[in-house]
Amino acid sequence: MSILSAAARDALAEGGALADAIPAFVPRVAQQRLAEAVADAFDARGTLLAEAGTGTGKTFAYLVPALLSGQKTIISTGTRALQDQLYLRDLPRVRDALGTPVKTALLKGRANYLCKHRLERAKGEPRFANREQIAQFQRIVAWSGRTRLGDMAELDALPEDSPLLPMVTSTAENCLGSECPFWSECFVVQARSRAQSADIVVVNHHLLLADLALKQEGFGEILPGAQAFVVDEAHQLPDLAAQFFGEGVGARPLVELARDAIAECKDVSASIATVQGPAQHLEHITRVLRAAMEVLPTRGTRGRALHEPTVRDAFAQLADAMQLFGDALAGLREASPGFDACHARAVDFQARLRRWLETPEKRDFDDADDVFPAEAGIQGDDDAHPSRRGHDARDARDEHSDVCWFELSPRGFRLQRTPLDVSGPLREHRERSHAAWVFTSATLSVAGGFDHLRTRLGLEDPETLIEPSPFDWNTQALCYLPPRMPEPMSRDYGRAVVDALTPVLEASKGRAFVLFASHRALREAAEALRSAPWPLFVQGEAPRHVLLQRFRESGNGVLLGAASFREGVDVAGDALSVVVIDKLPFAAPDDPVFEARLDAIRRSGGNPFRDEQLPQAVIALKQGVGRLIRSETDRGVLVLCDPRLIGKSYGRVFFDSLPPFARTREVADVEAFFAAESRPVDTAPIDSASSDTPIEETRHG
Repeated sequence: MSILSAAARDALAEGGALADAIPAFVPRVAQQRLAEAVADAFDARGTLLAEAGTGTGKTFAYLVPALLSGQKTIISTGTRALQDQLYLRDLPRVRDALGTPVKTALLKGRANYLCKHRLERAKGEPRFANREQIAQFQRIVAWSGRTRLGDMAELDALPEDSPLLPMVTSTAENCLGSECPFWSECFVVQARSRAQSADIVVVNHHLLLADLALKQEGFGEILPGAQAFVVDEAHQLPDLAAQFFGEGVGARPLVELARDAIAECKDVSASIATVQGPAQHLEHITRVLRAAMEVLPTRGTRGRALHEPTVRDAFAQLADAMQLFGDALAGLREASPGFDACHARAVDFQARLRRWLETPEKRDFDDADDVFPAEAGIQGDDDAHPSRRGHDARDARDEHSDVCWFELSPRGFRLQRTPLDVSGPLREHRERSHAAWVFTSATLSVAGGFDHLRTRLGLEDPETLIEPSPFDWNTQALCYLPPRMPEPMSRDYGRAVVDALTPVLEASKGRAFVLFASHRALREAAEALRSAPWPLFVQGEAPRHVLLQRFRESGNGVLLGAASFREGVDVAGDALSVVVIDKLPFAAPDDPVFEARLDAIRRSGGNPFRDEQLPQAVIALKQGVGRLIRSETDRGVLVLCDPRLIGKSYGRVFFDSLPPFARTREVADVEAFFAAESRPVDTAPIDSASSDTPIEETRHG
């Protein structure tokens, strides 16, 4: 055992530094083993893939060796909220307990910081939709005079999707860099400077990947100096990486560009005559294209979009408008740094649009049924278990194939070009860093194996570790599988879910999360439960953080949510005692990138269901299940309504991946569980379908 490993273990042991300094700290052997594995990876500059079940204490397990190692460490979390929690709460507690004189820094993407130049530009411009926006803008102006860090998160009352944010923050495209008159006061520059001199820097995955993809988010000078990286919530990384190693262009950036160019005319005399016409034309044609796309589904492939003559014509008009706009700005590049930046953005957007329209693809996926035939059988052995089956066919896939797709919002659109396989670039950047890399989460494995995530992350031969949750699952939890449920695709399935969960909610007196695979099912359940005797909180009726706060305060509420409530939600204690999952969370069949990935696996000789759909669904289910038991004193019932867990052979893969719940099909056992608060329920185990049933490839509803 190395010196660092021993020091990390001792710090987390009984009588160690953390037990002495942190009230209610409970030493855990699993946490100590994880800390030792992280320390070994730091020492060897190696790669560790570690799953730590809920309650292991993985945050302290990687913070302790990071703080004791003396190595410059980048810690990346899944969301900005987790980033703030780690930096503002967990990191200071561990650092103070260890007494290490380590300098730390928090760094977010530039869109999280106030841009003084853009704030000044926005003053006096008639770009506010209503009085509420005017009032919010005035609050931003007042706050700008007293903030020290310029972090927009300091403005609690400002919604995350506020249209004011793009007006007062910068992007890599519209930043003026050292030409900016506020360069010496720039909050992004100051945050980067603090991070450069820090020993531990806390970032989020978006910022980490933006830098790896060379998007210049103001972090590039820090990464080369890092000796260790810890990626928490690592299961999110492959899908996020696909976004960052691709590229896109959308309606809002085009409209903002046109308006920014007109705003620059204030400082350059006579320029308005040159700029205004092309800028207004660009904005108009952007809206023309969005109107033409009204005939399209919300999401689809490029081939589907260009199949419509009116849409194809509108794209041609947009390309012409962008060319005209770029030509108008070309002659003004020397007139001001702002015009030079606008011209560079125009050229970049032109190139992105051209690549989206012209990128060679092996296939455009116009018909989902052709890509993913309903109930099509798989040729092969049923023992093609995700944890034991090789992935040679997937590894041989063409890493450079992209899928071009679109997504519509109520008034805008996004055109995206996404790589199907990011394992190559992730591996390249990791090897170039010559650093230690630790990937951890509570949900990385599938039936005890890491093959799925290892392949997607491009890991050749990492060290692996699984530390199960230390909770007493037989005492603390029960899994209820309602009997006689119809098939999930049947018309009356939603009604059956409500009927099945009603006696559970009566036994628990509310206190439940009900998680749905679709927003339509969520809305139908909300209508059915409006008259129930428990406070009802429905996703979409209030911001997520508001719903969670109201749910916690109610004490007996029922919260109806979709995919976004499966992770990153922590409700410990009696307020949450039931988690209901209506269907196995197989990815939606309308995701163009996912469909393209499945087809690429099939073309390369793999099995799309076994290699992609099933592992992804298992990890998503584990995330949802993880909401139930958050501490040693929590008790609760997991309700899995989907009959495929019992009727299909792949059900055992889900069960093999979940904690060791006692399982029952009798609602009386659920009632007894809540009646006997301290007594485990004696239930017989339930097996999924026998192993001689062929694994199926199905269109999952």
